[in-house]
Amino acid sequence: MKTRRLVTSLAAVMLNLVTMQVNAQEAHPVWAYPTNPPDFKAASDDASIRRVPDSAAGYTLTQTRDRFAATDWHPGDHPAMPEVVAKGRKPDVFACGWCHRADGSGGPENANLMGLPYVYFVQQMKDFRSGDRKTSIAKRAPTALMIAGSKTISDAEIDEAARYFSSLKPRTNRRVVETPLVPKTTVDGWVLVDTGTGEKEPIGQRIIEVPEKPADFESRDSRARFIVYAPPGSVSRGMELVRTGAEGRSVPCATCHGPELKGTDSIPPIVGRSPSYLARQIHDIRSGARAGPNASQMKPVVENLTEGDIVAITAYLASRAP
Repeated sequence: MKTRRLVTSLAAVMLNLVTMQVNAQEAHPVWAYPTNPPDFKAASDDASIRRVPDSAAGYTLTQTRDRFAATDWHPGDHPAMPEVVAKGRKPDVFACGWCHRADGSGGPENANLMGLPYVYFVQQMKDFRSGDRKTSIAKRAPTALMIAGSKTISDAEIDEAARYFSSLKPRTNRRVVETPLVPKTTVDGWVLVDTGTGEKEPIGQRIIEVPEKPADFESRDSRARFIVYAPPGSVSRGMELVRTGAEGRSVPCATCHGPELKGTDSIPPIVGRSPSYLARQIHDIRSGARAGPNASQMKPVVENLTEGDIVAITAYLASRAP
């Protein structure tokens, strides 16, 4: 009898653990956390020289994948890169400009660093280093690489990178399209990509952010542009939520991020940014995966937002010029 009770108790515990894991996954929307499938294989290099619009440069696919060399298609778009941005430092510190692009524009898979306040940038690197800043989905490689690199990057290198990226002026690189139907997508390199089959599916309560030209994005073109598909009415509803503090469930975003939501000396701008990235930060702060001084201030602000609120707010912010 005791054995049977023990087995029953263990079964109940295992069921609870599985339920908790499922609930944790459901709490973090798939659209905001695109994850490569288990059988994902990156495209093979045919040794051809790749090109992107309005650039005289040329790279093979293998060269664009070199984590210790920022792929610099448009050197005239930015000042000279510091060594840590252009090349990193082997074996552990990858070139900042490889992940985040030479001018810091980034992509849906990581942060846009253009114009981030120096103080904020430095604090985030400290949070990664201390373990305060993580991700709710541990298998996501972009954040895992950031955490690993933060352990060995020097304070001097952080200073150089922070000064460089904070000096760059943000620019618009995405457009928002409200629609009830969206192209069918797949996950390629931690981002959603249009399958190109012409198939459509209901958008539901999601934002679908895809590169306009996947080949240019894959080549790490810093001028790559993105389409943000959002449910009809999202932008106008998001505007009201941002201004009113989600109808009392939060506080107006301008309270901290400034009247134009372009940040302050120590708080980041939030307009014109990737909605996928912003949504991940909201969920990571709510789950506790992202902590640290900035996140602790944000947690009470975002913890009562609904999923619909997050979709509308991030769609609106993406529609605004940075």
